[in-house]
Parts: sequence; structure tokens; C-alpha cells
Amino acid sequence: RPLAQVPAIVLSGYIFFFAFVFLARSARMQVMNKEIPDALLPYKEKLTPRFFELRGKVIDFVTEVINPALPTVHAQRKELLKTVDHPTKCPEPPIFNELRAQARACGLANLFLSEVCQLSVLEYSPIAEILGMNPVANLAMNCSAPDTGNMEVIERFGTPEQKKQWLEPLLNGEIRSAFAMTEPGVASSDATNISTRIERDGDEYVVNGHKWWISGAIRPECKVFVLLGKTSFSGPLHQQQSMILVPRDAPGVNILRPLAVFGEEHDHAEIIFDNVRVPVGNIILGEGRGFEIAQGRLGPGRIHHCMRSIGQAELALAAMVDRAHRRKAFGRLLAEKDGIRTAIAEARIEITMCRQLCYLAAVMADEKGFKAAQTYIAMIKVAAPRAALRIIDEAIQVHGAHGVSQDSHLAAMWTNMRTLRVADGPDMVHMMTIAKKELGGGGSAIGRKVSGTNANVEKYGKFSHVEGGALYIQGGAAKSKL
Repeated sequence: RPLAQVPAIVLSGYIFFFAFVFLARSARMQVMNKEIPDALLPYKEKLTPRFFELRGKVIDFVTEVINPALPTVHAQRKELLKTVDHPTKCPEPPIFNELRAQARACGLANLFLSEVCQLSVLEYSPIAEILGMNPVANLAMNCSAPDTGNMEVIERFGTPEQKKQWLEPLLNGEIRSAFAMTEPGVASSDATNISTRIERDGDEYVVNGHKWWISGAIRPECKVFVLLGKTSFSGPLHQQQSMILVPRDAPGVNILRPLAVFGEEHDHAEIIFDNVRVPVGNIILGEGRGFEIAQGRLGPGRIHHCMRSIGQAELALAAMVDRAHRRKAFGRLLAEKDGIRTAIAEARIEITMCRQLCYLAAVMADEKGFKAAQTYIAMIKVAAPRAALRIIDEAIQVHGAHGVSQDSHLAAMWTNMRTLRVADGPDMVHMMTIAKKELGGGGSAIGRKVSGTNANVEKYGKFSHVEGGALYIQGGAAKSKL
């Protein structure tokens, strides 16, 4: 079966199965070591006994439960693929019921919820990195997107009825969900553009809209959408959006097709919502609160995404190092080549820098809240996937043609990481957030001193008619519209 047609969970299992043995015994790899990693030493006073207990349990769970189960995951998935007409429709292997039960018995289910894990954002971050290295464990521990964000929304803002109907089965891993936001007809990275209509009709809401790139919507376990639309098209711009729970089997929900990533179809759906009726009680928090909920949903999720990206980067670096030790060219091992050594060194530098930036964002979120951490979260959302993608690409270069073949997992890793750079908004959107923060204060005396000026401009006055000399002569008097 071509690599792109193999379900992601199988690919993830293979990646972990072959990479873990190397990672666990490598002196350079501390992710799976129970001792405190070097990267956390600056924050050791912020780490609680609970953190060390849970992280140790996660490492044991991965090594003693998940790793031995990977061949069974693969075998069951292979048989299930024979029962469906498209890989995206393949049911989950039954062994996941056992793995989830063991995760619950170890107290490792739903760790993404701070109320469950009783960890800070900083403390959960290195655990998220471990799960990024092993998505099978991530799924078994019920910490996979988009369910994590959806569960956070319902847990924080849902009514008791919504929690009973949807949150409980989601927390138990009995069902899965999808987040329906992106639309093909508008620039959806700006949430104010969302145009799906949510209109009140008696004791129901009627939903009409066109969504796409709705991840996880095709899998048979998906039973509910958390949908972002508009209950009003007038009034304050950020109070028009609302979130509502839409059962996937509701009349009028029409999944048009799976969308292709770089030409290969994945579980990202294009969906028409045509006069879909849901009870009034399905609205989350109330009309006009959708934008507020969305911002709260994305903060922790982005940090988790970025730490998982770093886990993927570690796998790519491990593959690069392994290849360099068992491949010769022009009479010498690749590991002895200066170019290969430079690529490996730069990869380690990038991983270390991005990990520290993630930890800084996490500490800011813990101590000052997600709003104060917004700029740092924007930084890591750009830096971590971009660095991981670059490292995966370098690993492909070291592997040559093998790196893009069906015998390597690097191609699938590259595809997934490139896609992540547009998930939750493309890089340039997050760049705007960072730049606005830098530009918001206008010019400064020290900045102008370093920049320097041509004294003859003011002396001869030939430019005084250009905006009254405000830009060049007066400096900070004129500010751009941000």
C-alpha cells in the first residue's frame, strides 16, 4: 500500500517503533529519561512532585504498554482497511479500548485538562513532547487534537446537559469530535470573516454554511462538531460569532469529500450544512461569545501542538544521526562529513532554542494568563513547526531518495508538519501579532540614535513640505496605523 494511503495511526506506530529503541539509549536524548532534562533546569523550582510522578508514569506507559502493543495496532488496522472503501473511513483498532482502559487505570487519561492532571502549562509541555514522539500513546491517553480543544471548550463553558451528552463520552474515549471553523469562501484565519449562519427559529437553531479542512470529521468515531458561525451580522465585530454543538448525523450535514494534502486524501472534510436544525440548548455559553471561546481554546492547544512538533523534530534528528552512522559515501561514513555534522549540529541548536521558547510561553501563560502570553505563543507557533519542518527536510536530504520513499516515514512527517504551519492560521498571521507588539510603542530615542539622521535634511529644509517634516525630522511624531 502506498505510504500516503496508510492511515496516520499506523505511520505513527511505525515511526515510534523504529525510533524509540535508538532514542531511549541515546545519551543525547533526555526526553524519555526520568531525570530532569537539562532544558527544564532553569525552571526546576516551578516543578512539583506531581510533575515528576506523572512524567515517570507516562514514560513507563509508553515503554511498557504502548511499545509492545504497536504490532497489534498495525495488524488490526491492516485487517480493518480491507472492510472499507477508503482509508479515512477505517474504524479504530479494537486494541485502543484496552490501551485507554490501561491509561485510565494508571491515571494518565485526559492529561491535557489541568483539572485532571493538576499540572501547570509548563509541566504538561514536556509530556506533550513525549506524546508528539508517539501519537499512539497520545491517542491512548485521549490527548489528541481536535478532541482536546473541543473537550476544553465544553468543560469550561458547557452546560451540565452538554457535558453529560458530549463531554463524558469524549473524556471516556467512546466518541471523537471535530472543530468546524474554516470556510472556503472567506479568509478564515480572520475569525470575524466566518459566514456560516446560526439563526434562531423557536426552540431550535438553523445552521447554514460551507466548511472545509474539518479534521477528523470523516472517521466513524466522530459524532459531534463544535461549529463556529454567526448569530448576528451586525453590531460589535467580535460579538457576532457563536459556537454551537452539531451532531454529525443531524439531517442536512453533508460531507462532500475528503481533502487531499499534497495530492493524497486525508481525514480533512469539506462539509455542507444545509438547514441543519439543533436544539437551542446546543449553543455554547450564549450568542455572541464564540470569538471569546475560540481565543481561549487556541491558547493551550497551540503550546501543546508546538511541543509535539519538537517531539517530531527529535525523531527526525534521530533518523539523521542513525543514517549518518550506517551510510558511506566517497570512502567515509556520512557521520565524518563536515556538511552532515553541520546539519546535525544546527538541528540540535534549533530544537533546544524552540523548546526554551515553548517553555517561556508556558510560564507566561501560567503566571500572567494566556492573553499576556499571546505574543510568545505566536512566536512558538511560527518557530516550532518551521524548525521541525526544516530538520525533517534535512533528514530527507541525508537519506537521499530513500527519504521520500514509502520505506521511510520522513515523507509523511514532512507532509504533516508542513500542514501544521497553516493549521490555526498561517505563519504570516502570527507574524502580524508579533510585529504589532514590537511596533505598538512607536519609535524611541535609542532607536533613532542608532539609526542616525542626515543633519543636512533639517539644515537645508528641502523636505519640510513632506508631511511637515514629521517622519524624518520629528521622528516619532508620526506613527503608522497598526
